[in-house]
Amino acid sequence: MTALEELLARVCSTHRLPGAVALVARGEDVEVATAGVRTLGGPPMTRDTLFRLASLTKPVLAAATMVLVDRGHLHLDDPVDPLLPELTTPMVLRDAGGPVEDPANLEPAERAITLRDLLTFRSGHGFPERFDLPIVARLVDQLGQGPPRPATMPDPDEWMRRLADVPLLHQPGQGWTYNTGADILGVLLARACDATLGDVLAETVLDPCGMTDTGFATSATDRLATYYERDEDGTPRVVDPPEGQWAVPPRFPSGAGGLVSTADDWWSFGRMVLADGEHRRAGRSTRVLSPESVRLMTTSHVDGGPRHLFLDGQGWGFGGGVDIRPTRPFQVAGRYGWIGGTGTAGYVIPATDTVVVWLSQVELGAPDDAAAMTEVLTHAARGNAAGRH
Repeated sequence: MTALEELLARVCSTHRLPGAVALVARGEDVEVATAGVRTLGGPPMTRDTLFRLASLTKPVLAAATMVLVDRGHLHLDDPVDPLLPELTTPMVLRDAGGPVEDPANLEPAERAITLRDLLTFRSGHGFPERFDLPIVARLVDQLGQGPPRPATMPDPDEWMRRLADVPLLHQPGQGWTYNTGADILGVLLARACDATLGDVLAETVLDPCGMTDTGFATSATDRLATYYERDEDGTPRVVDPPEGQWAVPPRFPSGAGGLVSTADDWWSFGRMVLADGEHRRAGRSTRVLSPESVRLMTTSHVDGGPRHLFLDGQGWGFGGGVDIRPTRPFQVAGRYGWIGGTGTAGYVIPATDTVVVWLSQVELGAPDDAAAMTEVLTHAARGNAAGRH
């Protein structure tokens, strides 16, 4: 049994996870471990098990955006309102903690929202660090922000209509708020290409990277893990079975958190990022992104500062966090990637040419829910990728 296999078996048992898949790769030397089951009382976890990525979707979305920038179809500093007319005249809260409905608490945006604002989460849309602010209820109730529930979402045009009634938390470019910018960006990409977001991601990133198991829905439900949350005593409770919400294409393909994928598919994506935008396989190389686009994705554009709710020790690149002042054992300066609220994580560590992928199926609701993932990320950060294919 390898070190990663021993670790995974222990953490799944200790932290009461039904199962998980972990992958740690340095260059072509890759170790993959599985533990537990896809479904309680069901088949064992396998390397090709499908998981709901949640926010681990965001780096893939950012890469697709930068492919279109590389091609000259989009430009980082262009206003987005020609493609998103719903955002032509956004209003901004004067007091982020004040009433959302009061006209006296609203003022016009000082400038247009740009593509760069959406990529860096500085448009003014999204979750603040304080979840008790009145705007948060509007984000959840009106826009479905939070844990992914595709069956509850409207179509993109209706979602954008609702978004137009949600004020910005800050002036464009003058703050950082989480998540919603990625869903807006997904609508923008679909409209820019006159296609579904799933087709856009497939053409720009998924197909070139050989990510054949990644999409917004899957017909391979026999390989899809059951998705759980914990009840009051910590017992896993089913949120979505394999034949549930991800078995059919969603009305709203969420760029913030809608993809399903496997450990090997996200490893393929991570290797492309580490290779400065080239996907290399079986002696062949495909240019997916320019080196400059990879640099922009993996560079911190926003410093979260110390003790930030979302960015503790990190800045924000395009689609993911960048470690800039490591404050935890699993952080490494320059590491890029993100965590998904369904119990997933994916990171690239350029300093050691490492990709680490963690896929589990229990929603991150309590602090202990991330403990198993933390141990695997720490294992990867310490350079213990010494397994075999």
